[in-house]
Amino acid sequence: MNEFEDNIYGEIKKELVQNVIDKKVDTYFVNKNELNHYYNVGKKIIDAQGGEERSKYGDGLIKKYSERLSKELGKGYSVQNLKNMRRFYLIFSKRQALPVQISWSHCVELLKLDNINEINYYINICVNQKIGYRKLRKIIKNKEYQRLNDKTKNKLINKEELNIYDSIKNPIYINTYNNNLDKENIEEKALKSFILRDMNNFLKQLGDGFAYMDNEYKIMIGNKPNYIDLLLCNLNYNCYVVVELKVTNSKKDHLGQIQLYMNYIDKHVKGINQNKTIGIIVCKRDDKYLIEYSSDERIRITTYELV
Repeated sequence: MNEFEDNIYGEIKKELVQNVIDKKVDTYFVNKNELNHYYNVGKKIIDAQGGEERSKYGDGLIKKYSERLSKELGKGYSVQNLKNMRRFYLIFSKRQALPVQISWSHCVELLKLDNINEINYYINICVNQKIGYRKLRKIIKNKEYQRLNDKTKNKLINKEELNIYDSIKNPIYINTYNNNLDKENIEEKALKSFILRDMNNFLKQLGDGFAYMDNEYKIMIGNKPNYIDLLLCNLNYNCYVVVELKVTNSKKDHLGQIQLYMNYIDKHVKGINQNKTIGIIVCKRDDKYLIEYSSDERIRITTYELV
């Protein structure tokens, strides 16, 4: 280790020692201080390696720093941890502010991602929903951000206001708890039973504010009974939500059916102070042109995937 690298090592050690001190005496700002220290360590590692480009080609210096820090300061300074600090700097130097509302454990999960917009999305979820890093790991594994449509992603990037449709995932993951099930050939009754068994999971994939009301909700069209697969409401948007389940590809007949049910709810069930009912068709595969040329903007189509 040459003199320059040794000097950088001294600066890194100073940051890490101060981090330990801050944890003991300042619990209120523990996340902010810890992330700031690790950010500074990451920057110093890159400086010692000769800059961002050169830091990509070899980790011999990190190994030397890890061995020395572990000997002098104890556990917590493995090669992987130092690599995480370096990556933390590389990623969040491109962001306006450090995510000081979340913990380092959250950040370690986020460091596995490459897309800064995806990272920002999950940071907002952590902050707004106050979820732990284990729950974050599960959400990332379920590819929640990737299942948003491109229009929603652009709105998030531009910090535009989202509407009730924007957070609907595509596909919706539906748990079957049956590895031997023929997932390509199921009946609508079975699909509905899977959803009802884990309704909370289904509602969360639609977005915020959705609540379950009934299934096989009976309505009378003339003298003939009809049954809405799922009747929900959305508390944030103050409206009813009609959900129709289809184990086939989406068809234009599905649009006419759900529109009929929505109009019935608006006329006979909706309160005077509630917004118009919306409709969601959950089907095996989606024909994107159906919605593109549909005259009713209240209807959305998404697909399902049995897991």
